[in-house]
Amino acid sequence: MAENREPRGAVEAELDPVEYTLRKRLPHRLPRRPNDIYVNMKTDFKAQLARCQKLLDGGSRGQSACAEIYIHGLGLAINRAINIALQLQAGSFGSLQVAANTSTVELVDELEPEIDSREPLTRIRNNSAIHIRVFRVTPK
Repeated sequence: MAENREPRGAVEAELDPVEYTLRKRLPHRLPRRPNDIYVNMKTDFKAQLARCQKLLDGGSRGQSACAEIYIHGLGLAINRAINIALQLQAGSFGSLQVAANTSTVELVDELEPEIDSREPLTRIRNNSAIHIRVFRVTPK
């Protein structure tokens, strides 16, 4: 199976950055539920932590508290997702537990040609992801 694939450097050598523009598509996401939090590196950490805490506490406008939330992190945001879950757990005095699952997500990049004579290309790559369930436990 390995002999049928081209070496990664050979494919990269063909692509001239002057001739192609890289467009990264958004990753395929799970169905968006009210208790899903997608963590990224652009939003402030404290704002993301506050949003998670607000969902667990019930928020404003008479919303009921969520019994569990799911924190999703992709690539570089995995560390931030783990940190948010641990901060929530540490601040709950034992009333919250966490359960983490990891996965690999297939991402698609589009290479758009700058010259009309070239064809647009797509490149598929894999990236790590984490899905953390933060849930309330009943005290014994």
